[in-house]
Amino acid sequence: MKERRTDITGVLLAGGQSRRMFGGGEGASSPVSGDKGLLDIGGKPMLGHVIAGLAPQVGRMVINANGDPSRFAQFVLPVVADTIADFAGPLAGVLAAMRWSAREAQDARFIATVSTDAPFLPGDLVARLAATEREQPGGIAIAQSGGALHPVIGLWPVRLADDLEDALNQGVRKVLAWTDRHGTIPVEFDFVRIGVKTVDPFFNANTPDELAEARRLIAARKDT
Repeated sequence: MKERRTDITGVLLAGGQSRRMFGGGEGASSPVSGDKGLLDIGGKPMLGHVIAGLAPQVGRMVINANGDPSRFAQFVLPVVADTIADFAGPLAGVLAAMRWSAREAQDARFIATVSTDAPFLPGDLVARLAATEREQPGGIAIAQSGGALHPVIGLWPVRLADDLEDALNQGVRKVLAWTDRHGTIPVEFDFVRIGVKTVDPFFNANTPDELAEARRLIAARKDT
């Protein structure tokens, strides 16, 4: 059941280079990047499915992406770029979103981040992250499934923006290296049934094969 938390800003992290999807993986002679969230799944961009899953759970929403923001115009959402140069990773997107939320959604004490390649988000994602943070105040709640953490899907206190910026300027890049400083709180989510398959709710389409599987799953979900 979805519970809308208007005091939490929803953030779609699209600042990565998507090299595994577009052929720029390890050993590639000429890496190619693109926006995997704009790839079609079931008749609309994958990012559209992510937005549909997150929007009923949060207040304001923003896309974190670098480059020309007009490519996201169809979603009619603000687009904010990293403030830390040289593709510093997802933490840079978290920081940019914290700064945006502090300016534009001043009643929001937290941001909830998701990746743009995870089209099967739980309907109670934000509510459960927030409930866990209330039980263990001061920590950073991170989604987990099958015992595996998903570091870019979490709830982040906006008040930690200065601390995060300092860490990034000191060279910290790994998400958990920073969240562990404040207390990483895993929040376990059950796998879900889609058609005849049991699926990780945070299944993400990082590669062409995973994109094909996401398309099959979306089709199966429509048939149920």
